[in-house]
Amino acid sequence: MKFKVITLFEDFINRLNEYSIIGRALRDRKIILKAINLREFGLGRYHQVDDRPYGGGIGMLMRVDVLYRALKVAAPRKNKKRLIVLLSADGEKYNQKLAREFKDKYDEIVLICGHYEGFDKRIEKYVDLKLSVGDYVLSGGEIAAMTIIDSISRLVPGVLGKDESSEEETFSAIDGKEILEYPQYTRPYDFKGEKAPDILLSGDHAKIKKWKEKNIRFTS
Repeated sequence: MKFKVITLFEDFINRLNEYSIIGRALRDRKIILKAINLREFGLGRYHQVDDRPYGGGIGMLMRVDVLYRALKVAAPRKNKKRLIVLLSADGEKYNQKLAREFKDKYDEIVLICGHYEGFDKRIEKYVDLKLSVGDYVLSGGEIAAMTIIDSISRLVPGVLGKDESSEEETFSAIDGKEILEYPQYTRPYDFKGEKAPDILLSGDHAKIKKWKEKNIRFTS
């Protein structure tokens, strides 16, 4: 799986090389990550990437012409196995179902990080999808991009070390339903009078499995 991130802060994205699971996946070439510095496509002496909105308003908008030039470098040719994503607060909500869908359907994902007050709407013509990671405001799209990269990378075979280790995680699926996993316990056995379930210490794997299945919680 290859990720390309169009960003004003490429060093921020490149720090993923230092993150344990993703860093190892990058070193092992399980995934490939390339940060594309939007400033290199800016205008004039100061490499301007934004401008005041027509009609007035607070803040600045990212220019469509600058974004387009960067996108032509990131995705120079049409490719059915490539997904181009605009990270935007008004986009479709990202979730684990989409993470699995993207991993299975695409070989390459291009993520465009926003800043300032957003994008000139005309850039939407050149992307496949707008995504939001939640109903809150972030300082920039880089945090959202890293969230998407991390969640998809964990699903790539070999990234977690054991392929089966991703199958029992929170937000795995059973019969098409997303699960929140079962409650888990560790030492101490008794903490301020609250004890871990005895069945988990019984050594009876069949009963433990049944307990786990019974206590799985599903998302709404």
